[in-house]
Amino acid sequence: MRLCSPNTFAYKDISLYIDYMFIKSIVKKDRHGKRKYLYYRLCESYRVGLKVRHKTLLSLGKLEKLTSIEQRKLLADRIESLLLGQSELFSQSIPKHVEQAAQKYYALLREKNKIDSESAAPPADDINTGTNDDDNLVKLNTLIHKEGKEIGGEWLCLQAMQQLKLPEFFAGQGWDEKQINIALAHVIAKAVYPASENLTAKWLEDNSALKDLLFSSPTPISRYMLYKSSLNLYHCKEALENHLSRKTNELFDIDDKIILYDLTNTYFEGRRTGSKKSKFGRSKEKRSDAKLLALALVCNQEGFVKYSKIYEGNISEPATLCKTIDELAGSTTSISLKPMIVMDAGIAAEDNLRLLKEKGYHYLCVTRSKLKDYVISKNKDSLIKVFDNREQKIEIQHVEKQGQTDKFLHVRSEAKAKKEAAMNSNFSQHFEEELKNMESSIHKKGGTKKIEKVHERLGRIKERYPSANKHYNIDILSDGKLATAIKWTRVENKPSSTDGVYFLRTSRVDLSETDIWDIYNTLTRIEETFRTLKTDLSLRPVFHI
Repeated sequence: MRLCSPNTFAYKDISLYIDYMFIKSIVKKDRHGKRKYLYYRLCESYRVGLKVRHKTLLSLGKLEKLTSIEQRKLLADRIESLLLGQSELFSQSIPKHVEQAAQKYYALLREKNKIDSESAAPPADDINTGTNDDDNLVKLNTLIHKEGKEIGGEWLCLQAMQQLKLPEFFAGQGWDEKQINIALAHVIAKAVYPASENLTAKWLEDNSALKDLLFSSPTPISRYMLYKSSLNLYHCKEALENHLSRKTNELFDIDDKIILYDLTNTYFEGRRTGSKKSKFGRSKEKRSDAKLLALALVCNQEGFVKYSKIYEGNISEPATLCKTIDELAGSTTSISLKPMIVMDAGIAAEDNLRLLKEKGYHYLCVTRSKLKDYVISKNKDSLIKVFDNREQKIEIQHVEKQGQTDKFLHVRSEAKAKKEAAMNSNFSQHFEEELKNMESSIHKKGGTKKIEKVHERLGRIKERYPSANKHYNIDILSDGKLATAIKWTRVENKPSSTDGVYFLRTSRVDLSETDIWDIYNTLTRIEETFRTLKTDLSLRPVFHI
């Protein structure tokens, strides 16, 4: 139902709708401008977008028979009920004089054509008219649905999960239909709208049509149901990862010849007193003041997760590989050979490389320190220029290390050299600021002046900035007991051939330099996966670790 004036029968914006009808009082004066009296109008309140508008429908006069505010409000409600066709339901309890007034003004509204009735003829702007009223068609491009919900991304994710046979997998875990659909809704929501369980529950209710895809009848999903679903998913984590690993390989015809392995950590806000795995440790996000969790992740070359595990926050990177390598074997599908494991320098300890050889795995990694006493290949064509994922120029060259059976590549990156130079410049700036503070303390009352204490303070500064310290000559002047001044000069470091240089090491001696670089360059994919998983971990409370 819609109220309107004769000149504005139909509105082009369907977002305009009635909130309620009410009677508005206007203060007027008589013709002599002396005596005041109240004059009443029947108005409607409606919205256009987010703005509220009022429109006068009918002048009601003084309404002398309606002496109270309650009666005038009842009159407005009764007129609205008549317009909505509710006369038989509500007319019995209404006073007779209010009912008579309501019927009178309702008839005037119909007479003046201020209501949208079935017999009224809409204007040509809003609908296409035909020969009969039954032929009238609404212009679809004028409709605006104010309660529309998203469905595109949700539908796509649901199709992918059905291809991966996730509903069948959950059914095999003994879950009922409701548990399965809540788990699917939870996982899809994390992909489409990554947020906390509380916000996810609101999003499912207000913004997404995902529940309409999963449930045949209206089903509320609270954050507590999502919390429980998270626990159910975690309890079958190993079986679920193994199922997804093999199913993705079947769907995309993938053979896990290359495996990417890396470790990161994330921190908690708060004390986490009840957690068994959250520990203080070295944070990669410089949050050593907060408890940490370590996350180990294994992906294949295409970026599909093969295996993941959450460790204590203070575990070392090399130690995680020993715990992961045996469990990894059941999650891959390489038939002819075990996959080659690609990892960063933090995990490539000598003991780990020896362990991989014993287990029959090939590896590719960055050496933990710069190689020394190596021999550059005599082949003039061994220097190859390639580009990394950011289109930055890289020079690679095969080198030989005596006593080693692995293959080594000398890699030089101009971008890495510039980054190291910028970092050294930053360290030097902080180093000089510390020296200036130490010198000013010598000349202040109560400052550090004793020669022994000054040397101790200088030693702590050098310890904090070892890379900058080597570029400075520092002299402390004293009178024997107290320091009188500090002088320093910077030794300009010349560009070195080792700037921006690191070394790749692999047990696959049959691979060319270009092949080795291309394989190592895929390690950036696991970093993208880490960013997604760390965001998810930061949003979800950890009940079980």
